[in-house]
Amino acid sequence: MLEKNNCDVGLNEPRLVVMKFLARPQHKGVGAIVRRSIARFELRYFDPFLVLDEFSVIAPSGFPDHLHRGFETVTYMLQGSVTHEDFEGHKEPLEQGLQLWFNRSSKYKMIEPMYQEISSKDIAETAKDGVKDPGSHLQQSIPKLWNAFVYLLEGEDLFGRSKSSPINAHHLLLLGAGDGLEAWNKSSKLLRFILVGGEPLVQCGPFVMNTREEIEQTIDDLESYNNGFEKARHWRSEN
Repeated sequence: MLEKNNCDVGLNEPRLVVMKFLARPQHKGVGAIVRRSIARFELRYFDPFLVLDEFSVIAPSGFPDHLHRGFETVTYMLQGSVTHEDFEGHKEPLEQGLQLWFNRSSKYKMIEPMYQEISSKDIAETAKDGVKDPGSHLQQSIPKLWNAFVYLLEGEDLFGRSKSSPINAHHLLLLGAGDGLEAWNKSSKLLRFILVGGEPLVQCGPFVMNTREEIEQTIDDLESYNNGFEKARHWRSEN
């Protein structure tokens, strides 16, 4: 995770945008609308990131029962609520937001399934010289060996160079090599985006491991309901 206190640091090599994709609305699951930017035809994955969806789900829409292994999902709610339910007994209302899937290192692949909810009041915030307001400028350091991307939620911004072309909402921006991100809000509108970085780490559908042998073992475990899949044998969601 990027440290928020590394804002407005001197950057020797600001990262430039090397690729950009517009995430267009599409139907997924049962009536859900998502804007998928990672795990699309042009960008199957961006190690260690496997999927990024901006979603909007209105009841009774949703996603059918499905199983996961080998990766972590982070759901960042923007507003409203939908219901998350799993075979560990967790059932939480979630609605409009982002969901990111990312790879885990070998030692965390086979940990027990778990779920945690973190409310906005428990998340640290900083507003120091951010680029939310018109005319603002931001520098954010990023470890050199990490892959990193930006996803724009609202507004229009310039990234990498102050004379670059402005980029607007629902675009995913892959950042090249460097030691940080530099961004300018030269529009008259408020701006909102996420910056995500991670250290790079085999994927088969909803299973993400480190070797082909581990993927094959996962399929064997699923078919025999072992090693974390025991409760999936007779479980069906209530909704």
